[in-house]
This record gives sequence, C-alpha cells and structure tokens, in this order.
Amino acid sequence: MKKKLLTVMMAVMMTFSLSGCGNDVIVDVVTNDVENGSNQADTSNSGTAQGEQTASAEVAETNPAGLKTIPLEDVKIGVLYIGSASDTSGYTYAHELGIQGMVSNLGLKEDQVVRKESIDDGDDVAIKKALDECMDEGCNIVFATSWGYMEETAAYAEKYPDVYFAHGTGYMSNGSNFTNYFGRIYQARYLSGLVAGMKTKSNLIGYVSAMGSDNSECTGGIDAFAMGVEEVNPDAKVLVAVTNSWFSPDDEQAASDALIGKDCDVLAQHVDTTAPQIASEENGTWAIGYNSDMSKETPDATLTSVIWNWSAYYTSYVNSIVNATYDGSNYYGGMDESLVGLTGLSSLCEDGTQEKVNEMQQKILSGEFGVFDGEILTNDGTVIGEEGKTLDDATITGKINWYYHNVEVVDWK
Repeated sequence: MKKKLLTVMMAVMMTFSLSGCGNDVIVDVVTNDVENGSNQADTSNSGTAQGEQTASAEVAETNPAGLKTIPLEDVKIGVLYIGSASDTSGYTYAHELGIQGMVSNLGLKEDQVVRKESIDDGDDVAIKKALDECMDEGCNIVFATSWGYMEETAAYAEKYPDVYFAHGTGYMSNGSNFTNYFGRIYQARYLSGLVAGMKTKSNLIGYVSAMGSDNSECTGGIDAFAMGVEEVNPDAKVLVAVTNSWFSPDDEQAASDALIGKDCDVLAQHVDTTAPQIASEENGTWAIGYNSDMSKETPDATLTSVIWNWSAYYTSYVNSIVNATYDGSNYYGGMDESLVGLTGLSSLCEDGTQEKVNEMQQKILSGEFGVFDGEILTNDGTVIGEEGKTLDDATITGKINWYYHNVEVVDWK
C-alpha cells in the first residue's frame, strides 16, 4: 500500500564532529566485544565528554529545525529491529552494538531505550504495531533500522510532528522530524574486494545479495566490491545470487551453497546472517563478513568483515537533539567519520594484502580516489560517469541500478 510521500531527499552529508582512537585497518576505533571477544569497530568513548557537557550546559529550547530540545534525562528512544537484539552477529547485532555504545557514551539509563525486535520489514501491520507501542511508551526519538520500515516511519513522522524519527538505509526524509541515515559502505566494500581478489584461486568470487539491481544499496556495494576485485585481479569474475529478502536464513544458506557449487572459492555478502561464512568454512573455502566481525563464528573461513560502527551516528544524532544543534539534515558518513571500516585481516589472507588495502585506504581518505571515478563500464556495455569526475552521493545511494562489467547474476535455485 502506497503512503503519502514526504519530501524525498537523497542522502545528504550531515557534518558531525566524531572522534575515535586507533585501529587495525580503516576506522580509528577498535574495542573488544565483551561477550564474544570479537574485534569489532566501535566508538565506545566517542561523544562521552560531549554528552557530559550537554547534560550540564544551558541549551536553547528549540533547535535550527524548529523542534523542541529534549533534556538528556527525558530522552526515550525506540528502536525497530528486523532481527533480535540478542543476535551475536549480522545486521541487527551491528545496530544493537551501536545503540549500546550510544547509551554508554551519553550516560543514558537502560530504561530510556525501548527495543522492538524481529519486526518483519515487509509486514505493514507489524511495523505499525511496533511504532504505536513506541508512541504509547513515550518514545520521543525513534530509530527504524531496516529499509522496509521507511514509508510507515514517514507516515508516523507526519502524524507525530514533535517526535524525532530517523530511518536507516532507504532515501525518504522531510527536512524536519524525519531524517535518513546511511553511509559510504562502498568504501569498505571496495577494500574488501581487494582482499577477495588476491585470495581467490578459481577466479570466481560469489556474492550473496538481498536484493537485485533495482536496489541501489545492494548494487552499489556489489559494484564497489567488484572494482576492488578487478584492481588486483583483472581475470576474476563476481557471481551474484539474489535472495530477494533482507532476512532469509534458509535462502542465504542455499544461495551460498549454490555459489560454492559453481566453483566460487570466496564469498561476500549483503545479507543479514552468517550463512555465507558458515558455508565457506564447511566447504574449506573463504568469505568476507558483513555488518559485524564474523570471524568469531567462522575463524577458518573469514578473511575480514565489512563493518558498520553505528554508535558514531547514534551518539551524534541524540546529542544534537539534546544540545539544540539538530537541523533536520540527513546523515551520510564514511571512513572519515569512523562509521564504516574493515576488521583486521586474518592470517588466511594472501601476502601483500594488508599493504594493498593500506595503499587504497589512504587514497580514499585523502580524496585522491573516490571508488566510482571516471568512466565506468557496466556488464551490458553501457558507460556510466565521466572522465575526471566521480559519482555524487545522490547517484550512489539511489541511482546505481547497473552492475560493473565483471559481475554476473546467476540463477541459484
């Protein structure tokens, strides 16, 4: 069912001042996940001093967006998860780490966070029920973390103009109480392509994707990964298996097995579970994890993981509401903001991989290389982009509906 569309704004960079401390590969912060002992990027101290300052400083009653400021002690946050907050890997796990980091950074109490778990993002009734419960429980800030929550969240932002709503992934926003947040995950995807391209022996690399070319989030990541593969291995191909679901453990497992059956000896993924990692370990091949550090589940297969450090965003967003600097802008961070990165490379990686990753990482950080640079040849012979230019954020987030020339979508069922 189509909802009344709010003003659509493609993700625009919101400038935040985020800090971090030291890292293996990309982001400037690495902490240990206490429960699992994993090497997971996070800004557990980022924003703490800022949060303490906010709590004691005089702030304006309204912010640049014209919304009321919320004192720290009155903040009540609702979070919609497609999985369980108790997950130990994958998409929801990465967001939960971010929420936990934000709570710690700002000194919030646990009862200031309401979690709505296992909300199917294709079920409008379930989404509305979760949002209604957040409103009934007094939430004044809501994070909707999955793509399919977008239109319902947009409608609730219109219905509750005094509540702050932020939607992860997607593209809708209204410039006021409904914003969009995502990031330059393609930067880390490109670097992980270097890792995969140097490791493969068969020159066939599999990629399990939740959605097809109609979804720019998935497709842009695949293309960036494929570009990284080609940088170090022009002979390699990337075979993509699409599950058509953001969360489908059985299909993710079947697609992974099918790709390995087609002689792919490295698997990458844009799906929520560890299925590609497990399939790789069971078959004696290798994999690139996503969302969080997946090496703790599959140490004999995972080469590295492309990760999100969501606490960098969550901390800054809530703090902007508390200190009256919130302006209704969308957020689109990257490696510079410590939002995305890679975990440390495992000993399974080929010699020289770290050096190549470091080289290209530095080029991205310096602005010398933007990944989607110049003329780009697609797999149908079309040329995208222009010499001497790089694709802008709006194009990368919403208009990449093509595959790079070394990518092939395969029938896996």
